Amino acid sequence: MERVRDLSELPKAHLHLHFTGSMRPATVLELADKYGVRLPETLTDALVSGEPPQLRATDERGWFRFQRLYDAARSCLRSAEDIQRLVREAAQEDLADGSGWLEIQVDPTSYAPRLGGLIPALEIILDAVETTSRETGLGMRVLVAANRMKHPLDARTLARLAVRYADRGVVGFGLSNDERRGLARDFDRAFHIAREGGLLSAPHGGELTGPASVRDCLDDLHASRIGHGVRAAEDPALLRRLAERRITCEVCPASNVALGVYDKPEDVPLRTLYEAGVPMALGADDPLLFGSRLTAQYEIARRHHGFTDEELAELARQSVRGSAAPQEVKAKLLAGVDAWLAG
Repeated sequence: MERVRDLSELPKAHLHLHFTGSMRPATVLELADKYGVRLPETLTDALVSGEPPQLRATDERGWFRFQRLYDAARSCLRSAEDIQRLVREAAQEDLADGSGWLEIQVDPTSYAPRLGGLIPALEIILDAVETTSRETGLGMRVLVAANRMKHPLDARTLARLAVRYADRGVVGFGLSNDERRGLARDFDRAFHIAREGGLLSAPHGGELTGPASVRDCLDDLHASRIGHGVRAAEDPALLRRLAERRITCEVCPASNVALGVYDKPEDVPLRTLYEAGVPMALGADDPLLFGSRLTAQYEIARRHHGFTDEELAELARQSVRGSAAPQEVKAKLLAGVDAWLAG
């Protein structure tokens, strides 16, 4: 009988983790008490019980409810010390899951009002990432993400800021929030600014809407990675395009089920993407609300999709190759994957 290897010991890169959503439930509760923040009852119950809230974001009302919970958690972050704590704890959780490289995604405009403005907010975040990376040994970088619910001019401002801090730890530029709002091409100028500044393009697409949103990310934003991208499985021609161009899809199985994109873990098209040759980087998205972190995504692939240890090792390799990690870091992680597989 083949030995089942511990997936938390499999070296991997984590490319899809949102800033507020990375928080530990106990941290949110503690900060809410500290600042007198009244959290929605559904969020408090979920954080106390350890059971994620029931969320279905496939309609606008459901997405609004999800955002309300997310905004409530974000309102608990009010100081540089809170930011440092979040980053440190996120790194600790990732290290426990075998991650050797983390790219954490943040829209600094969301934190600017409480942290002294947009530039101070980003500098506080980057300082926290630099300090945590040095102290924990986890490679960490930042992906600045624009909000597609806001005006494209705001995205251009963020893109310029992201490029300005490319030498301080910003490696990419993203576009998040409800992909049913705002056309990708409305943000093409912002992504042009980011790419010209050497940042990778990693917009969300193919989650709440179908394959067309993935094509828009490729055609209009020249994406080098796609946040989610699972709905590409519905279009064989698009799958071939992603595979041929080696566009990594940051797939978040637990999130897909929690938000109602798919009914069950086995419905997430991991096999379809994998067998089509589309590179994937499994991610936890927002563990605070979805209740599972990085290793759990690999467990879903093993338990619900029959991925062998050899295939799980290849998923880990794909996450590393799709990252913005320096070559020496990639080489070390890839060697670690081989060692894990060799036992």
